[in-house]
Amino acid sequence: MNCLFVGAGAIAPEYTAGLAASSLSVAGVCDLDGDRAAALADECGCPSFTDLDRALEVVEAPLVVNLTGHAAHASVTRTALAADRHVYSQKPLALDADAAAGLVATARRRGLALGCAPGTPRAPAQRRARRLLADGRLGPVGLASAHAHVGRVTDWHDDPESFLEVGPLYDGAVYPLALLVSWFGPVERVRVADRLDVWPDRETRRPSTPSHVEATLAFESGPTVRLTASLYVPHRSREFYGLELHGDDGSLYLRGTGAMETDLDDVQFGRVGRGYTNAPPVSPGRRYRYVDPVERLAASVAEGSPSRSGGRRGAHVVAVCNAIEAAAEGGGPVTVPDHGAERAPVPNPVVRPPERDARPPGAAEADDSAATATATTGAQSLRLPPIGFGCSRYRDGEYVDRIDSIATALDAGYRLLDSAELYGNEHRIGDVLAAPGAPDREGVFLVGKAWRTNHRREHLLEACAGSRSELGIDAFDCYTLHWPSALVHRGELSRLAEKPIEKQEAHTFPTDSDGTLETADVPLVAAWRNLEATYDRGWARTLGICNVSRAELETVLETGTVPPAIVQIERHPYRPQTDLVSVCHDRGIRILAHSPLSAPGLLEEPVLERIGAERGLSPAGVVVAWNVTNGVVPIPSSTTSEHVVSNLAAAATRLRPEECARIEALRDPAFER
Repeated sequence: MNCLFVGAGAIAPEYTAGLAASSLSVAGVCDLDGDRAAALADECGCPSFTDLDRALEVVEAPLVVNLTGHAAHASVTRTALAADRHVYSQKPLALDADAAAGLVATARRRGLALGCAPGTPRAPAQRRARRLLADGRLGPVGLASAHAHVGRVTDWHDDPESFLEVGPLYDGAVYPLALLVSWFGPVERVRVADRLDVWPDRETRRPSTPSHVEATLAFESGPTVRLTASLYVPHRSREFYGLELHGDDGSLYLRGTGAMETDLDDVQFGRVGRGYTNAPPVSPGRRYRYVDPVERLAASVAEGSPSRSGGRRGAHVVAVCNAIEAAAEGGGPVTVPDHGAERAPVPNPVVRPPERDARPPGAAEADDSAATATATTGAQSLRLPPIGFGCSRYRDGEYVDRIDSIATALDAGYRLLDSAELYGNEHRIGDVLAAPGAPDREGVFLVGKAWRTNHRREHLLEACAGSRSELGIDAFDCYTLHWPSALVHRGELSRLAEKPIEKQEAHTFPTDSDGTLETADVPLVAAWRNLEATYDRGWARTLGICNVSRAELETVLETGTVPPAIVQIERHPYRPQTDLVSVCHDRGIRILAHSPLSAPGLLEEPVLERIGAERGLSPAGVVVAWNVTNGVVPIPSSTTSEHVVSNLAAAATRLRPEECARIEALRDPAFER
């Protein structure tokens, strides 16, 4: 779509920088400074103008991008709307709430789109924080603190006069306000506000409005927010555009409400009674571009439904700023009109298979919330997080308590837990999942595994029922056979972690008088049929099998009624099991890789260290990224908080084919544990 850029100042190049990768083009540039307009127009290969009316008359561009100074936004937008042009405006939409509401009304009356910066509620770190909110991690949010420390614009901006004229509210506070309105809906009233006129005496250029403002805002949906906006506090202070939310069950920290990039520690979560844990990105992302919200607005026009939601939110933000000024002047509460602003839709849970009656067994769901394409073939398969967390207690030759590390994993953002009755800690995992600050059940994919001694139908049903009870769930997202072969049953296995080691071993690895493992005559065909009974009863939404060979998998596929949705195998560079992975991907079966990091000597391999140095990853992170790049879900296990987080963050990296080939060259056909 052709655009007319009005304003060619410092912000304009930020918008043009993203044009080449967008569906937008600049058909004209208008600025009161003719030289500045001509310079930007030359870069864009279009004509320049100094008169807006003339530009609107000559340029065939349905969309005006208003990049003028703060005080000029309203008049330029009004003129463009009167010329029947859709408008995207830099922030603020206006300096007066009535003027902003008038622009929204004009756009509605003429059937035009109206958007307003900032678009950063859609930026990667902000969206990640939003998903934590959607997970129910915080519970009801009661209090928050938000900062907008624009800083000494005379130090860092080439043309600070516009900032000094409007003050910190209309340039800086709009970032946290836009985000909070997007998350919680409109502000109901400003409870109290104050403003200060503080500025260094040595400065000859001074703000013409108070340089520091503080206010307490009450949102209709419940939260009370303390907002601080300042030109005096340097923008390199500890809090630039930071936001901290406090709920009944936990707290969330977002480093930058206006950030366009993201890093490992930009979002942090801490449930009540625990410190903050980094919640890193788990999928590849790119820097959010200034032009992104403009492109979305243009798309709404092309689709025949011109959006004005950004304009309504922009008008409400202006009304909040006006109310803060009024409260600071008058000292009392000030009611804020909502101007039609609404909270953005809550994102769907990232994981969870559809309900039993939503599709026939094994059929793929058309909705992307339930299915995804495998990396290998494009076959539709179960949608899973890119990485999961293993809950086994067995580490380095001994049994350990895993509950703190599992809680840390959930806090960091893992959304797939691999549990098993063999691990003996299902009741402890259930306690973590039921505790305040845990994600909603809909946001966690739970894998369960029936142990080899419970392959007979009555034992398998008892095992599944017991595991569900211990975890406090109605159904597993996937219930699996831990191994395809059966052992003799020597009693139920609930709460193994509370039993002496000798008794644990006697129940789970039964032996005869010679010390040989004692097998049971339960063929795989029968064991799978028994597992299907858990699906038939609604105790499992999908089924799977672990530690299986290709031949054993073919047996299940040929004889079973419910095909496996997941196959879990040991997979790492020494043992990539490429053939089995390919077969599963061809059939739309997802692969979970257990023990991806624990092969002796693996993490000392020079090739992993070299790739890691190039990619900013540890050798463990390289192995995680290699699995994810190949469409495999690794389920590493760690008791170290730093490793829990770094493994999760590594899932956001996709390796190049050449890097994957170097890793796969480590394959060792003779590898054995």
